[in-house]
Parts: sequence; C-alpha cells; structure tokens
Amino acid sequence: MANQYDVVVLGGGPGGYVAAIRVAQLGLKTAVIEKEALGGVCLNIGCVPSKALLKNAEVAHLLKKRGREFGFKFDNLELDYKAAFKRSRQISGRLVKGVGFLMKKNGIDVYAGSGRLTGPESIKVTLNEGGETDLTARHVIIATGARPRLLPGLDVDGQRIITYKEAILSDQAPGKAIIIGGGPIGVEFAYVWANYGVDVTIVEMMERLLPNEEPEISAVIEKAYKKLGVTLHTGDLVEKAEKTDEGVRVTLKSGAELTVDQIMVAVSFVPNVENIGLEAAGVALTDQGAIGIDDAMRTNVPNIYAIGDVTAKLMLAHVGSAMGIVAAETIAGHPTITLDYRMMPRATYCVPQVASFGLTEAQAKEAGYEINVGQFPFQPNGKALGLGEREGFVKIISDAKYGEILGAHMVGPDVTELLPELTLAHNAELTAAEIARNVHAHPTLSEALMEAAHGVEGQAIHI
Repeated sequence: MANQYDVVVLGGGPGGYVAAIRVAQLGLKTAVIEKEALGGVCLNIGCVPSKALLKNAEVAHLLKKRGREFGFKFDNLELDYKAAFKRSRQISGRLVKGVGFLMKKNGIDVYAGSGRLTGPESIKVTLNEGGETDLTARHVIIATGARPRLLPGLDVDGQRIITYKEAILSDQAPGKAIIIGGGPIGVEFAYVWANYGVDVTIVEMMERLLPNEEPEISAVIEKAYKKLGVTLHTGDLVEKAEKTDEGVRVTLKSGAELTVDQIMVAVSFVPNVENIGLEAAGVALTDQGAIGIDDAMRTNVPNIYAIGDVTAKLMLAHVGSAMGIVAAETIAGHPTITLDYRMMPRATYCVPQVASFGLTEAQAKEAGYEINVGQFPFQPNGKALGLGEREGFVKIISDAKYGEILGAHMVGPDVTELLPELTLAHNAELTAAEIARNVHAHPTLSEALMEAAHGVEGQAIHI
C-alpha cells in the first residue's frame, strides 16, 4: 500500500523545503524526497559555504594588502586555506541540521532517495539505504534544481577540469587557475582564490565581467580585480584545452596560451528534468528544456507544480523559495501573490559587492520609458570611508511621468544588505522622492540610497 500525502515535494533545496514548510503550515500532509542533503546546492555547496570562504578571503586581503593602512604590523603571515574550508563546511552543516529540525517541527516526512513520477499522482522512491517505496499525492511540487552547464571539448574530471562543486568541496586551492565565465560564480571564486595566492585568469566571452549588470558596475569590478592581480580576458573564448603532466595547456581564441593547474567551468546551468518521470506524468517542457509553469507555478498537468531552477525563470535561491510559497498557497487555496521576475533582487558577493533589481538604464529606454536617473558615489559617504571601502555607487532609475522605480543598481560595500529597502519601495509603489524624504541614520551606507533618490530629481545634497 502506497504512503498517501496531500503534497509530495520532489527536491529539498531552498525552493522545495520552503514549499514543504508552507504547505504543512496550511494543514496539509506533506513529504519531501531528497537524494542528497536537505538545503540543496545553496546550503551545501553553493550560496552559504561560498560566503564563508569569501569572508575568509576578505580578512586575508585586509591583512595582506591593507595592514599598514589599518595600523597592523606583523611578520611571516601564514594563510591556511584548509581552515577556511573547514569553517565553510561547519557553517553549511549547521544550517542543514537546522532544515532537518524544521522538517520534524512541521511534521514533514523526509525520504532520503531519488523520486520518479510514475503518473500524475504517484511517485516511486529509490531509497538511499536500499529498496523502494511508493507514494501517492493529490499534488506534486517539482523542485529538482539545476546543474552546471558543461562546454564541448572540456571533459570535467574533478581534478584538472572542475565546476564550482569540486572547487567548494576542496580543502586546497590551486596554484594557477583559469575560470571560464565572468558571472557571479566566476568573480566570487576569483576573489577567494586570488586572496589565497592563486594566479587567477578569468575568461569571459562577453565584452565585460558581470555582463547582465550595468556597464558602470562592470567597470568598477574590473578595476578592482585588476588591482587584485586577476588577469582578465573578456570578449574571448577557450578554444582548446589539453591535459599535460604539468596541468592543462589552454589556447584562447585571442591566441593567448596558458598552462594552469585547474580550469573551473562557471558559465551557466541546465535544469534537472531527466529521470524524474516527467513523461509518465505528462509534464511538458519549454523550448529551453525547462518545465513550463504559469503564474501560480502550475505545469500543464493541473495537480503538478514546479518551482526554482528547474523552471529556469531566474536561477536564484531566494526566487526558488518565493516560488515555493506561491505554489504552496495556491495548492492550499490560500491567498497568495504573483511574482514579477524582472523585479527580483540579484546579488553578487564579490568585493566590492554588486546588488540590483529591475531594468537597467538601457532596458528602460528600450521599453519606451522616459526616465530620470539618480546616481551617488560611496566616496563622500562617511560610513564607507570609515570602513575603508569607498569604491562604487548607487544608481536608481525612475519613470519620469509617474515616479515609479524601474530599477536600481549598486556596487560597493555591503550593498546586498541595502537592496531590500529598494525592492520593498518598488513593491509598495513608493517613488524615489518618498525614499529621499525618509530620514536615514547617519553615518550609514544607506545614506547613499537617500542621496541617489534625491538625485533622481536632481536634488542630491552631498555632490
């Protein structure tokens, strides 16, 4: 006899486990199937452990490069990458245990294994400990995530040619490395490795790092990375990579040749739609190979929902979580919201940090808006100067006719923590003028938001 549930969630990552908790809160009998560890990529080998490594790298940078500026004097500084790695794993493990506690607290059954749909309301679970079990569910939420996209001719072997997964699970950094891809993962790992003495080269096929951000943001990051000692090859490609006894010999389209210890491929992601029984359940894919959904996260099969990276809407953990809550509330018949993926917050934890949402200046103009733009640098901001982090700026783009905030783009110290004020203002239909007249404490980094908002109307005070 199959175990019966109101909802079964296939995948226990930040989309899946959040969806399960919300479903359980709304009184439905719930189960989660996860073949690896609760928390998915984000908590185990992505967002969380990488931020721990980045913090270690920031401290290393401060001690190595800026000690005299802050009055530190010492001899024979030694950096221990194994200690940084160990700290990252401890933090990850603590949060994963926390998710397990939340499953128990909310009465959610967890099946450690691989789930496969055998029909719209039936799932066969191959258990990690051996054997199989069958589940039935009135509703299914697919949250199977995505995996790194591989490049033709680059055979990932986990040693010489790797992805972020092997990099984050290694307790040692390479001596010399190429990172293929100048997006968030590429620039974050470049910062970590470079501050632990790795000779890092980033190869990005587009003309600039972080090509989805404003061009001025890319310029700030490129300047900072060159100063850090990272070699940049933008508008370039890896044409050939040959494994040798010394490492990997790489030839770029530009003609440059390098020999490195490792190549890390960090270009994009592919939705995990294989071997989960989509065909048996009748679930359709988009032309891009992702699961198609409507605004309520429903697939073409009425009782089956999909959330997070497997839908390829916006492959970010917090977006997956938000999608999970919408799916859960829809299933339970509870009032919910409609997500606007263009306006979701985006964060890159390089140094300086990058945070943005909404339209770029070029996109707003292409969409036909008449716009006002306010931009304010961190250089005159007292808190930024006190932190010793004066690079970067805040940029707010507003509709000139109605004052609607169309987008905001920031680069600088801890700007990822400043972003929620702007996304909340957008969601509440506040204007830049209202942000400007909100009194911001002094001295804080948030004053740069206030000044940029004043600048939308040409009234910035301190510039």
